[in-house]
Amino acid sequence: MAAPPVVLDDWLLITELLAGLPTRRRHGGLFTTAYWYYRACRAAVVGGAGRLSGPFEQFGLTERGAAIGALLRLREDIGLPDARMAVPLMAELAARHDRLNLLNLEACAAALTLGAVVWLSPESAAGVLPPVLDAEGIRWLVVRPA
Repeated sequence: MAAPPVVLDDWLLITELLAGLPTRRRHGGLFTTAYWYYRACRAAVVGGAGRLSGPFEQFGLTERGAAIGALLRLREDIGLPDARMAVPLMAELAARHDRLNLLNLEACAAALTLGAVVWLSPESAAGVLPPVLDAEGIRWLVVRPA
């Protein structure tokens, strides 16, 4: 049986692009969502003291520019789900889970559209998304970056 695709949250996407995820679990391809990708890019470009921008602070100016560039040019092996399939599903999910924001609706829709497992950082796993993933029958797991 082939391994399912994986949807990475924003923190794990940054980790994968900057250093590689320490665990190479079997998967059928890496994906993220447009919203998580936007948040990762915004953290890289705008910066700040937040959890997402923190990894970029470890680099010198030249290295930081290269790291930001790597994020802004999403690797070809990391996919983005087709909005034509995800958006209608997001509307259906919103009817079932009326308190979900756009980020969480898109994550659920991406996983359902792709038949994927969602990999969440510990911080994301402590939020509102996991109970909704469970309710929708979407597999997920916590991945702890090094």
